[in-house]
Amino acid sequence: MYKTLLFDLDGTLTDSSEGITKCAQLALNHFDKTGYSLADLRVFIGPPLNETFARFGLHDEQIEEAIKVFRSRYNTVGKFENKPYPHIKKTLKDLKKAGAKLYVATSKPERTAKEILDRFEMTDLFDLICGASFDHSREKKSDVIAYLLEQAPKDGKTLMIGDTTYDIKGANAMNLPSIGVNWGFGDKQDMLDEGALAVVNTMDELYDFATNQ
Repeated sequence: MYKTLLFDLDGTLTDSSEGITKCAQLALNHFDKTGYSLADLRVFIGPPLNETFARFGLHDEQIEEAIKVFRSRYNTVGKFENKPYPHIKKTLKDLKKAGAKLYVATSKPERTAKEILDRFEMTDLFDLICGASFDHSREKKSDVIAYLLEQAPKDGKTLMIGDTTYDIKGANAMNLPSIGVNWGFGDKQDMLDEGALAVVNTMDELYDFATNQ
């Protein structure tokens, strides 16, 4: 079985769509970029904020300001417009019972990730929670995974679990196998095309894949 499991946060452990899209909408409205629905703004879930704001036509100085506006709402309200996926806590507990060590590798700022997991009483399920730094020095998924692996004990086979191609690409950059989950915000075929070993549809499939390889 895979003894070391790295989990993405948004779209894998929790459904964070409401908070992220509302904060993105606020930040874009700040620059008179209106007319985007919350569904349009789901592209903000997963990648670093600076990359996604650039896709909406903001230049570097605007991007820094947009991130500040985004976080002004997210750090007070948006981060808690969030909920764990059904049965995820039970699945994590079952994986621990089976002998796996569990970690979080997220592009979300590390402090924020810990606050969210504390809120849902999930922090104790993980051996280590790693995320992005506020100064942008650790931002890409591959950077976060590298940072995590420097600290995590080497214990058997390692697997990255996420819901978008950003997770799969990050694992590829670190020569790690990965799988996608189909309840998040990415596209199943895109993840497979990027090299995911599989895309699971249920918590039972996730458990079976991790423990029977």
